[in-house]
Amino acid sequence: MEGYISDSVYVANKKRNSLINRRIICRVLGVLLLVEVCMLLACTGVAWGYGEQDGLAFLLSAGITALAAGLLLLAGRKAERRMSKRDGYCVAALTWVLFSFFGMLPFVLSHSVPTVADAFFETMSGFTTTGATIMDDIDSQSHAILFWRALTHWIGGLGIVFFAIAILPAFSEGGNLQLFSAEAVGVTHDKIHPKVSTMARWLWTIYLFLTVSQTILLWLGGMGWFDSVCQTFATVATGGFSTKQASIAYWNSPYIEYVTAIFMVLAGINFSLYFSCLKGKFGKIWRDEETRWFLGSILVLTLCIAAALVLKNNYGIEEAFRKAFFQVVTLHTSTGFATDDYMLWPSFTWVLLIFAMLAGGCTGSTSGGIKNLRLLIMSRGIRNHFRKLLHPNAVMQIRVNRQAVSSSVVLSVAFFICLYLLCILAGWILLMLMGVDFMDALSVTVSSMGNAGLGLGDYGPAYSWSGLPEAGKWLSSFLMLLGRLEMFAVMLMFYSAFWKNR
Repeated sequence: MEGYISDSVYVANKKRNSLINRRIICRVLGVLLLVEVCMLLACTGVAWGYGEQDGLAFLLSAGITALAAGLLLLAGRKAERRMSKRDGYCVAALTWVLFSFFGMLPFVLSHSVPTVADAFFETMSGFTTTGATIMDDIDSQSHAILFWRALTHWIGGLGIVFFAIAILPAFSEGGNLQLFSAEAVGVTHDKIHPKVSTMARWLWTIYLFLTVSQTILLWLGGMGWFDSVCQTFATVATGGFSTKQASIAYWNSPYIEYVTAIFMVLAGINFSLYFSCLKGKFGKIWRDEETRWFLGSILVLTLCIAAALVLKNNYGIEEAFRKAFFQVVTLHTSTGFATDDYMLWPSFTWVLLIFAMLAGGCTGSTSGGIKNLRLLIMSRGIRNHFRKLLHPNAVMQIRVNRQAVSSSVVLSVAFFICLYLLCILAGWILLMLMGVDFMDALSVTVSSMGNAGLGLGDYGPAYSWSGLPEAGKWLSSFLMLLGRLEMFAVMLMFYSAFWKNR
């Protein structure tokens, strides 16, 4: 009898641990939606502060979102505090979809955008910090709508779930770890503190410091407070939504361009290195090989493009460097601002900019793309393979920052890059089937997957993405989500074994 009871307990525990815990998922999603309610109410305050009528649209949106949050919390009552990896992946994927669904309500209710597809695209582009827009009249939008676009960037920069972990005590530390693992991007998930909640607060403190610093510097450069805040939200989140149709070029200020470019670079570096600086380890940033690879790539691409602009387009040396530096940085960090129409540059520079989109920023940053650490690991793996051909008996390890990279990490990096390129190929083909031009389809797909926000041709810096077919907008929104969560958290939802009790 005792053995039977033990076996029954084991089977029950195994079954419990393998099932999706729907109650805890509903509870967490309900709590997270309350965060979005606060965001919508903040925009209501902005609308009323400027005497605009959009406040009613935001208030109604907040009410609808609060109702949905209440229903989810009701469905999740008496939920266990236990959370499995599967639950974490469900929350991570569903959060971004739900936030975008309810986040599009202000656009729809205020009639700022013409269709639901456009509204969802704009919101997903905001939260995933892609920065691609379907708006052709940004300058005429209300302050509340512009602030909402910027706020979606800022919250999505370090991650919606990560933001909730930092400010809410609603989750257990074990649940925080599962949520962090599901939403965090990069090769490995470095923990700068044993407690995930404490780590989240430290990283958001650094994020806030960068935000305040850039806002003040832009204001000192002649930009108004409102524009300074919105541009900064888009910069530190590496998003790209501007309050002007002409983007940063509107101000025609070298000072503003340099400040924005420098903060884009800072946002593209691993935030855990800034935490090391707070502990007095200032040299760790430069000693980090990924950071040096990232900065070196920016420098090489900038010099190549600047030389072409001087020789081919008759730019002055300083202007050529500034324009090249800004556009390389904005695409390398997947931000998506613009100060020049690079479609008028020599065509070979477009290939360099596509590479910048693919590479992205550093792991642990707010930027998208493949990430430079993965490229660094793969380049050293290729180098070792050539050496192995010359010295078959040699034992060679891939090392980064003087530490050996395990074979499992190398294999996961290879799988990631292959899957990333396959997703680009699939999106490219589907967009061409929808009637999008060959080069335009490629650039839209690469930009969406890399959360870059700028493309080529009709989707370059001089145009919005409103010309995409409606199905193309839904596809692009899905690619943005894939790129932001680095594919696996989303693709697991479509994997049948994920939902089985095994």
